Amino acid sequence: MEKTDILVLGGGVIGLCVALRMLNSGREVTLIEPEEPGSGASYGNAGTIAEYAVLPVGSPEVIKRLPSLLFNKNSPIAIKRSEILSLAPWLIKFLYQSMPKQAAKNAQSISEILANARLRWEELASQINGSSLLNSNGSIYIYKSKSVYDAGIRDIDHRKTLGLNAQMLSPSELQRLEPNISLTEGGAAYFPDCAYMSDPGKMMKLLLDACIEKGCKVIRQSAKNVDRSKTGTEITLDNKSKILSKHLVVSAGAFSKKFAQQVGDNIPLDVERGYHVEYDMNEPLLRRPCCSADGGFYMSPMTGRLRVVGTVELGGVSPQISRHRINHLESGVSNFFPGIGVSNRSWLGFRPSIPDSKPVISASRRGNDVIYAFGHGHIGLTLAPVTAEIVESIIIGGEPPIPIHEFSVQRF
Repeated sequence: MEKTDILVLGGGVIGLCVALRMLNSGREVTLIEPEEPGSGASYGNAGTIAEYAVLPVGSPEVIKRLPSLLFNKNSPIAIKRSEILSLAPWLIKFLYQSMPKQAAKNAQSISEILANARLRWEELASQINGSSLLNSNGSIYIYKSKSVYDAGIRDIDHRKTLGLNAQMLSPSELQRLEPNISLTEGGAAYFPDCAYMSDPGKMMKLLLDACIEKGCKVIRQSAKNVDRSKTGTEITLDNKSKILSKHLVVSAGAFSKKFAQQVGDNIPLDVERGYHVEYDMNEPLLRRPCCSADGGFYMSPMTGRLRVVGTVELGGVSPQISRHRINHLESGVSNFFPGIGVSNRSWLGFRPSIPDSKPVISASRRGNDVIYAFGHGHIGLTLAPVTAEIVESIIIGGEPPIPIHEFSVQRF
C-alpha cells in the first residue's frame, strides 16, 4: 500500500492552495483529482477576489422574495423542481439561517475571514509568477433602475458596517469609469479595493505547476472510500488501489459530503449549479468586473473574451444544462451591449453550498487526522489562500490566522 504524509482529496483552488502551503513547509503531499486539477468551479468563476461579498446568501430579504426567487425560472436563484423533495432538509436550514439574528452573525464571520483576501492573493500570485494575471482596478455593481439603486444604498450601507470600502456612483460617474455602459436610471456601487483575475484557468495552471515543481504527486483517480485505522486514514481509489495518509484534507468541493459521512460527520452541504457564457473579442468592453444587481450576473473582462457568469440553480450534480439559465445570461448581457451577438461557448459547474454561507474549515469531530476545507460557495477562489493557512495551523497545532470556531464542523 502506498503511503503519504498529507493527502489532499480534491484539486480545485482550495486543494491546490493547501497542497502548495504544505509543500512549502517541507511536507510530503499527494493530490487526488479525477479531472484536470484547477478545472471546475475554480476555472469557471467571475475571477473576482471578492472582499465585498460579506453578506450571506440567506437573509431576511431573501425570505420575503423566496417564492419568486425559487419558482421563477429566470430569477437569480432557482430550484430544479425535480429536486425539491431532496433539497427540503437543506432549504429548512437555509431559511433558519436567513432569520435576522442568524444572518447578522453569519455576515460578521464572513467579513472576518474575507479580510486581507486581496493581500493574500497578491502574495501567492507573486510566489507562483502569476502577478500579471491579477488586476487591481476594482469592481462595480450596476443598478439599472432608481428603485434598485435605492435598495442598493441600503445594502452597501450594511456592508460598510462590516468594514467594506465602497462608493456610490451616479449614472454619469459610472459612465466615466465604464464608457461602454450606457447611462442607467439608477447608478452603481464601486469597490475600489477589489482585485480580479484576467484568466482564472491560467492562474490554476500556475498553482498546479508550482505544486508539481515542489514534489507534489498528482493522481488522476476518483476516491471511493475513506476509512480510519490506527495507522492512519486509508483512501480507496477507483482502480481499487489504496493510499494511507497521516493527514487527509477533504477539499473536494461539491463532492465532499460523502467523504465526511464516511468518517462520521454529517454536514448539510448541497450543490449550486453555476453557469457562464463567453464572447470572444480582441478589445474588452469593460475595464473591470461589473455585476448587474438587477439580473444577478457578472460581466468579467478576461484575456481575449468577456465572461458572463451567474445565477444560482439548486439541483444537484447532473451535467444536463438548463438552457433557460444560459438564455438568461445571454439576454442579460445583450441589454448592456445590444450588438454583442451570439456567445462562443457556455459552461456549467458545481459550487458547494452550506445553508449559513460559511465554509467548513475544521478538523473532523474525531481528530485532525481528517481535516475539512469545503463549502465556500461563491467565495472559494477568494478564500483559498486563507483556507490553506487555517488547514496548516490545524495540521501542525499552531495558531490560526483568524478565530475559526464559526467554521467548525461542531456547529452542525
